[in-house]
Amino acid sequence: MPGLYPVTFGEIELLRDLDRLDGWVLSKDGVPQSYVDLQDPTFLEFEYVRLMADVIDLLPEGPLSCVHVGGGACTIPRYVAASRPGSRHIVIEPDGLLVNLVREQLDLRSVPRLKVIIDGGREGTTKVWDATADLVVLDAFTGATMPVELATAEYMGDIARILRPDGTLLINMADGKGLAFAKRLLATVTGAFRCVALLAEPGIMRGRRFGNLIVAASRTELPVELLTRRAAGGLTQARCVHGEALTNFVAGAAPIRDGDPVLAPVPPPAVFG
Repeated sequence: MPGLYPVTFGEIELLRDLDRLDGWVLSKDGVPQSYVDLQDPTFLEFEYVRLMADVIDLLPEGPLSCVHVGGGACTIPRYVAASRPGSRHIVIEPDGLLVNLVREQLDLRSVPRLKVIIDGGREGTTKVWDATADLVVLDAFTGATMPVELATAEYMGDIARILRPDGTLLINMADGKGLAFAKRLLATVTGAFRCVALLAEPGIMRGRRFGNLIVAASRTELPVELLTRRAAGGLTQARCVHGEALTNFVAGAAPIRDGDPVLAPVPPPAVFG
């Protein structure tokens, strides 16, 4: 049912999409966190989620073993379960009441082979076995801000540990003018993974407005040419930056390490109305 629900870390609002029979938005503090269509989990409302799906679609065919850091309404686990039957999912989410709400109100039990670890991102990742994941999706936010402790070199090392040698990491982050946080996060990721690509809408990529950017990373080659074409062919014609262009984008930014005094960017009030 639509309405406000108390969770461990505040309050969640469920909003029905009036344009789709079973479309739902999960929102916290006025910030949309997730969108799911209960009848069609392959329908992805948010552009940045479609960019993540573009990367996933280009991975080798067949079921995937996935770890998702940050649960929300579990949009990506639902998408992968529908598009790649037989996939397995570990979802790491610190808010147990949120998980219960999504199970009861948004039919999370219908997603096959999904296990939830109620814990923080770093703590939960330590419970995952070495070299068991084909895909790690890091999509964890406090409101509209990515927790800095999930952006450090030390944590990237732990993600590399749980990924198979040819596994892929996907990160959803947000940044605005100047993209200082994005550049430091990319410097951090490139320290742990040989192949990295950045995807975002042109206005966000240029630092003209606050929004979501997607990082794809692997120790083996990424399908950057196909990814560039798919991103450019989307509704917003997103850009894919990699190779020398990405090196120039990062421009010598320093990696983030545990204990560094880094402030994750906060969106201007007008972003979410």
